[in-house]
Amino acid sequence: MRDLVQVWPRPRRPRPIVVIGAGAIVRTAHLPAYARLGLPVAGFYDIVPAQARATAAIAPNAAVFGTLDDAVNTSGAVFDVAVPGNQIVGILERLPHGAAVLIQKPMGADLQEAERILACCRARELVAAINFQLRFAPGMLALHDLVASGDLGTLVDVDVRVVIEQPWHNWTFMVGAPRVEILYHSIHYLDAIRWLAGEPRGAYCKAVAHPATPQLRDTRSSIILDYGDALRCSLVLNHTHKADASHKTSQIVIEGTRAAARVTWGVNLDYPSGPPDTMQVTSGGRWATIPLRGSWFTEAFEGPMANLQRFVAGEDSVLVGDVRDAIRTMALVEACYESSARGGTPIPAVDVGALDERS
Repeated sequence: MRDLVQVWPRPRRPRPIVVIGAGAIVRTAHLPAYARLGLPVAGFYDIVPAQARATAAIAPNAAVFGTLDDAVNTSGAVFDVAVPGNQIVGILERLPHGAAVLIQKPMGADLQEAERILACCRARELVAAINFQLRFAPGMLALHDLVASGDLGTLVDVDVRVVIEQPWHNWTFMVGAPRVEILYHSIHYLDAIRWLAGEPRGAYCKAVAHPATPQLRDTRSSIILDYGDALRCSLVLNHTHKADASHKTSQIVIEGTRAAARVTWGVNLDYPSGPPDTMQVTSGGRWATIPLRGSWFTEAFEGPMANLQRFVAGEDSVLVGDVRDAIRTMALVEACYESSARGGTPIPAVDVGALDERS
């Protein structure tokens, strides 16, 4: 097997990063990734000043901004906006005209909010990307390399299976939200599938809650993406699996006419410090293991910021998570929830008595 792409190139002339929203995801994922790349973090702003100070304490020479105005006035900065979806537009409206910004997923709470975010980015001419970082995980970059190069042949099957116990208590802002599991977690898988297989024609979905977490609207879903008659695409997503860990799983398997590949995401098995991601490839014989340079957490977080900075500098020709592409993932999420709300096709009534008489 040839060497597969597993890392996004580092920007040659990194620009300072101003982080708006200094919560746990920034501390546990963004900052370690930026430190590995040597990307300078200029400072932090958070509506909770103590949180900004705590996060700045682990970033050498980073400032704590007292106001959002102070933060956005940092000269030459690239902005990392890591706030809940309903706060995004208000922050984008205050960024410098034409600024570069990486926005935490999801792109708002629903498609209407995503459209407002896109309109704001266009009006202010922002160079804006959504942080769909799963695309940049080493195993997913390698998988994309296999697909794009044709090594797998024509894709015929995509299967995502996530059966885990998600620590929902870590994200209190989801309590009472009208949309949870697909919007805030499984959106990553939908986005990655779009990147690998292209745009589906439609979606069939059923999302349900769980009695153990009545405060959460949906924590499990079954999704089928319609790619026509040649490609089957299925997602089985159970984030409330409380049984013995022996049968937990977190993986994507892609089959083509020439070969197949499997990637696992260890972080889901024991968040946030699960086992390393893995990758195997087969062309009909035995599965061969592909060594990976890292995992979804936290190496995947290197790519979105590196790509944004390189795109701004003219080093990359494509902004991978561009808001104009990300809104298509939001549209797919919208289709899933609409399908779930409509319900399945009613089963035709059968008159068993009449059938018995005829027989």
